[in-house]
Amino acid sequence: MPSAQILLVTTFPRGGTQILQPTQVPDGFLRSYSRESFTLDAPTWRAVLRRKTVAGADCVAEDTLEASPYFQQMMVPFGFGQLAVAPVKDPLFRGYPGALHVYRKAGERAFTAEELRTLTQAGEELGQLIEASRDSRIKTTCGEVQPWEEIGATRQFIFDRKGEQVAVYKNAAALDEPLAESVRQLVATRVQSADADAVTSDRVEFQDHNGEVWAFRTTTYRNFPALGEGPYVFLCIQPSACEWEVVKPTDFAADQEVARLIPTLKFMQAEFHRTPTLDEIAAKAHLSPFHFHRRFTELLGQTPKHYLLACQIRQAKRMLMERKIPLAEIAAQCGFAHQSHFTSRFKQATGLTPTRWRRFASEQQQQQQEGHAAPVEASA
Repeated sequence: MPSAQILLVTTFPRGGTQILQPTQVPDGFLRSYSRESFTLDAPTWRAVLRRKTVAGADCVAEDTLEASPYFQQMMVPFGFGQLAVAPVKDPLFRGYPGALHVYRKAGERAFTAEELRTLTQAGEELGQLIEASRDSRIKTTCGEVQPWEEIGATRQFIFDRKGEQVAVYKNAAALDEPLAESVRQLVATRVQSADADAVTSDRVEFQDHNGEVWAFRTTTYRNFPALGEGPYVFLCIQPSACEWEVVKPTDFAADQEVARLIPTLKFMQAEFHRTPTLDEIAAKAHLSPFHFHRRFTELLGQTPKHYLLACQIRQAKRMLMERKIPLAEIAAQCGFAHQSHFTSRFKQATGLTPTRWRRFASEQQQQQQEGHAAPVEASA
């Protein structure tokens, strides 16, 4: 299929979208997209939300592609005149769908119906290949996924200025009532205060009816033209520590600033048992601690501290279920100062004490073995 540029784009757990591939993307295009213009990327969201390939005017809300901000700010400066976009199922993380962009130069012919069918098939096959590779890498690196580690496909909760949820998923599981009420209150507050800042981001934690903590990266945009007018609030469940562990720098071939952070994830996963310092971690990215902390949080949607804790808690859960050593020894092997410190941080992260969590996880395990366990939609 003749093209001037092809991109693989994914929705991302910090809220918004991220260009993943290929290695060679025009520098100006990538810089503009990463800094602000991703909020104009209606083509990705149209393909994701409609769950079909879009081209021309179907890529945007305007009457024509040429009238859209995305065309004027992202296509015209680089000589692009035609665009077709196919949905791709979860190009990086499960629950974060994406899209395959194909651009043609100004003056070149529009995409034919046959080409759009070919692009649709390419998007489907690419998604299947990525899913198979990702599942294999997770199984090889982390072993079998345990019942308490299951995270459902519903990971992004996006709300418009009226507090209505954007239908990212075809069959999205509903939040239980305590969570839903907490989210409703948060969204209402964030929408009302959205005029104060163009973008605000932080971490929020809510408990469900079981007492388990759900941690969200929440980002509020005063304006997000790719989806519509007015403020939009994103609540994103972070991928598990194991999902991050199998990510490679080459997965972010288009964006070297993100790619250079991936070795720090590997380092924290390998060294969490001794709780490495921020200086040590930042050195793996060849950045000052201050700059590293700021960019890590902005680009990956969580702080280094929260990621390190996720690594520690994951190992602690596995050891709790093995029932081979006492809590004090688990605390020491997972990098906590003492048992009280471990209990405090574990409850902060999960909403439950280690012993109460073990009972809860054992019930999940038994239900799975009996073959009637309901899928767990999220965890801390």
